[in-house]
Amino acid sequence: MDLGIEGRIAMVTGGSNGLGKQAAEALAKEGCIVSICARGPERLEAAVAELTSKGYKVHGTQADVTIEEDANRFYHETVANLGEPDILVNNVGGRRGSAVFEDTTMEQFREGLELNLFSAVRLMALVVPHMKAQHWGRIVNISSIYGREHGGSIDYMTGKAGLIAFSKHLALQMIPHNVLVNCIAPGSIDFPGSTWERFQQNNPPEVVAEFIDRNLPAGRFGWPEPIGNMVAFLASERADLVAGACINVDGGQSRSLI
Repeated sequence: MDLGIEGRIAMVTGGSNGLGKQAAEALAKEGCIVSICARGPERLEAAVAELTSKGYKVHGTQADVTIEEDANRFYHETVANLGEPDILVNNVGGRRGSAVFEDTTMEQFREGLELNLFSAVRLMALVVPHMKAQHWGRIVNISSIYGREHGGSIDYMTGKAGLIAFSKHLALQMIPHNVLVNCIAPGSIDFPGSTWERFQQNNPPEVVAEFIDRNLPAGRFGWPEPIGNMVAFLASERADLVAGACINVDGGQSRSLI
């Protein structure tokens, strides 16, 4: 299926591993020219090398988008090397505090909101003017089922919930300009370095099996490819009129959370 985005320029945060890397590859497969960022130079270089070896057009910038100067540099390097972005995928996220409010410091709470919400808002503010001016744009924000239901650390849940709410609000303002803003809410996705890889490594098999049996109707953890496929769809011409949505990609997990 032709998604109609060949030649479009896409920015993907946290694009060196996991969901971000898969999103970058899914967009590149559709003919997009992709700009990724990551904090770690070694992993970033490896991801760029891997993707370019497959024939994709990929540019990498070492940047921590929770830092305003880094986010600005990621955007301006993308523009200088590739052109104004047509597609933005805000993928970075993670926990900084605890599931218990009293055990989470205000510093951890602020860091969690910066990582899971404000970094995305900052980049959206940079790309929206061009998208509006050209009357075409796609923004895909990676939230979480834990932004809609209980689970994870309190700073993570709050940040991801805020990202869903902000996306819905911005979508209403942008749809008249043919700029579509949507969210994806992944479930428990397993990839190298993920929370769920560590969970499986740090717990006995019977604990892992019990978690899967109780929480994962599919009978297994998820993997990044379906997230990348959904990103590519929401970034495409095929997603016309999909605006302000938050689509679960979780194998039904959100219905069984305790």
